[in-house]
Amino acid sequence: MHARCGAGEKAEITSKPYLLLSSNVSTPSSEDIEVTKRLVEAGQILGIEILDHLILCDDNFRSLKELGYI
Repeated sequence: MHARCGAGEKAEITSKPYLLLSSNVSTPSSEDIEVTKRLVEAGQILGIEILDHLILCDDNFRSLKELGYI
């Protein structure tokens, strides 16, 4: 996120989309789900898009977007 503001100007916030990553067992924890929902809500307020939250496992991954949490 980058805020630009000159004297007498309003702040303009620009941002690129974000991808969240964490490592865990093959099932997202309740904390993973809750934090993801809160970050998505905060991102909507700030104009920041959360693309997905991937849970990285030993030999695969889980997408919270594919599971319907985003």
